[in-house]
This record gives sequence, C-alpha cells and structure tokens, in this order.
Amino acid sequence: MTSRSLLTLMLGSLLLASPAQLPAQSKDMMNKDPLQPGLETATLGGGCFWCTEAIFELLPGVKTVTSGYAGGHKDHPTYKEVCSGTTGHAEVIQITFDPTVISYERLLETFWEAHDPTTLNRQGADEGTQYRSIILYHNEAQKIAAEKSKAAAQARFRNPIVTEIVPLTKFHPAEGYHQDYYRNRPNEGYCRLVIRPKVEKFERGLKAAAP
Repeated sequence: MTSRSLLTLMLGSLLLASPAQLPAQSKDMMNKDPLQPGLETATLGGGCFWCTEAIFELLPGVKTVTSGYAGGHKDHPTYKEVCSGTTGHAEVIQITFDPTVISYERLLETFWEAHDPTTLNRQGADEGTQYRSIILYHNEAQKIAAEKSKAAAQARFRNPIVTEIVPLTKFHPAEGYHQDYYRNRPNEGYCRLVIRPKVEKFERGLKAAAP
C-alpha cells in the first residue's frame, strides 16, 4: 500500500466516523442533479483521482467532475477494497461537460497531458492496478474517438501507450471525502507536493493557449 493510500484510509475513517464532520461537497455524486439536457458524460482513469479531478475541473465547459471507481467486478466497492486490488476497479473520474464548449476529443487531449499513459498500473509512486490508465467509453462514437486519439497521442511518447479502452458498465462514486479533494485540502502534504505542481503546470498551459 502506498503512503497516499494509507493517509487516505486514516482520513476516511476519521471523516466517516461522523457524517456531520464531512465538508460540503459541491461535486459529490450523491447530491448531484440528473444529467441536464445537452450535457454529455466521459469517464477516464489516469492514476490518482485526486490529481485528475483537480486538473479537469479547470477546463471551460466542464460542469462536474466526480471521483469514483469503474472497471471492476464488485458492486459498491469501498476505497479500502479498491486499494487491495481484489475488486478489479480503477480510480477514475466521471466528467459531465457541455459539448458546445468543449469536445470529447479535447477532454482526451487533456487526459494524455495529465498523466503518463505508458506506465503499466502505476503513476509516479502510486502503484497498483487501481492506478492503471483507462478510458471507459459510453457509446460507439466515444470508442472511435478514443482509439483515434490514442493512436495520435503515441507520437508524443517514446514507450508504448498501455491505456485500456473499454466500455463503461458501471460507475461507483467514491466516498464523500474524496470529492474535491484538492480544493478542500490544498495544504495537505500530498496535495502540495504532488497535485499542486501538476495543477500549476496545467494552468500555465491554459493561459499560454488562451487567445
């Protein structure tokens, strides 16, 4: 188990001991309204969902980002179970977005930028099948777009991309304390040392690309 997983399990046990202590979660799936007309959904896994959530929340046109689990074989898995590697789930984010503002293809471009898709079951110090790179498509159009995007992205990497492209069967929202993790705990050690540099780098890229 990584230090990040141990830290989270300790934090989760404290928070879950008293629901009243949970911070307000603007993007908690449990409190989310049904998908609004005109919005679409994407589900992506690129290692630690705290990191990918923080990055995708910066994109114009993205309405919500929910951390959760997908790609496994057990209903309603807990974080502890997912970390054990026995349920087959990956840590993923589910994104609702306005396709008139941002396309699915643009989300995929960000996906390749936000993590290393060439490392099997690992992102940095986080290691395990739950950290695998994975795109879970919602329909045939997303499948085609994902395969095309993966082929194009390969030119950026020296090593082969190992990202899985599979149909989404079920998405399980993660426990409440995982939602908006970076926003709620920006000064926590993992957030300062791992997430903040990624977020700041991505923010610089957005500003540079702005008209």
